[in-house]
Amino acid sequence: MQIDFIKYVDKYIGGALCNILSVFKRKNSVKEPKNILIIQLWGIGETICTLPAIKLLKNKTGAKVNILCTDRVYDVYSGLNYIDNIYMIKTGFFSILGFILKNYKKFDLVIDMEEYLNTSAIISLFVGRESAGFDHGRRASLYSKKIRYNDKQHVVYTFMDLINLEDNRNHDNLKLEKVYVSDNDKKVVENYLKKVGIKKNDVLIGIVVGAAESAKCRMWPKEKFAKLADMLIEKKNAKIIFIGAPNEKEIIESIQCLMKEKSVCAAGTTTLKQSFYLIEKCSLVVSNDTGPMHVSAAMGVKTIGLFGPNLPKRFAPFGEGNISIYKKNACKLSPCINVHKGKVPDCLYKKNSDDYQKCMKAISVDDVMNAIEKIGL
Repeated sequence: MQIDFIKYVDKYIGGALCNILSVFKRKNSVKEPKNILIIQLWGIGETICTLPAIKLLKNKTGAKVNILCTDRVYDVYSGLNYIDNIYMIKTGFFSILGFILKNYKKFDLVIDMEEYLNTSAIISLFVGRESAGFDHGRRASLYSKKIRYNDKQHVVYTFMDLINLEDNRNHDNLKLEKVYVSDNDKKVVENYLKKVGIKKNDVLIGIVVGAAESAKCRMWPKEKFAKLADMLIEKKNAKIIFIGAPNEKEIIESIQCLMKEKSVCAAGTTTLKQSFYLIEKCSLVVSNDTGPMHVSAAMGVKTIGLFGPNLPKRFAPFGEGNISIYKKNACKLSPCINVHKGKVPDCLYKKNSDDYQKCMKAISVDDVMNAIEKIGL
């Protein structure tokens, strides 16, 4: 199913169902939940940002922590010792209905970490004796406990607000959690790097040129990526590896055609799990505002995020020493992306106009090079 169609069905059919089902909303009834379900369905970046909250929840309650997700983010959650069980569903009607019927009222508490989907709220109503979620939209009427969505802070803190049901706001020393990668997957990556001529002591810089299909306007221009990569090879004696999904191989190769120097295209050569370790092997990652940027920050790699349609205040690469580049005065319409409101447009200017992607075009190669100097590479 296409993303736009899924969103359409969720908005109109799901929204209508929320209105109807709101009469069945349950009141708070479970004082010490022992069996908790977390719902986070499909955004890799946001899924990474849920991990600190989930780990704290496990440590704080000692409860059984279950995850409901799709195959898009399963690899982020799998293998983590603070997650007891993972349920994986598809976004189709029958898969969702099947999960509800098999797990009706099974969980003491459901925490819905989706920011705008009505579907996740509906699931939480049926499978939980109690539920918690954000307080905006029609979906909020289904939760027994509603938490304010604070769009003036990083989403890591916003997810933390959801699990701190006793209004404990102590976020001292908060950091992202590494994802699990098996020894076998690490070995595959090590062998791949040797095959493409990357040595252990090389300065390896990862570049992420793609973005989620929902908002391609987050992508920095190809010509600038090519110029940046050449400068890093010439001035930093770096090896450049382009990291991306299989469907991003074409755009990466088009960037390589614009370059003077040689680089490596890793798109489609590793599994998602293996790509996590490939990112960890980098000395630095320069990325559009997309999932691998958050993976890089979580794996402890120095990260530079390029922002325009979205605010770094909400979605910057989380962690000390990472840098976000954002030209806030470049476009009066920025931010046009507001995930919690379900607004993820592909730029509000026409594609054939000079203003298309003006917020991303405003970031210069020198801006990125200066950030790299600042980050200490």
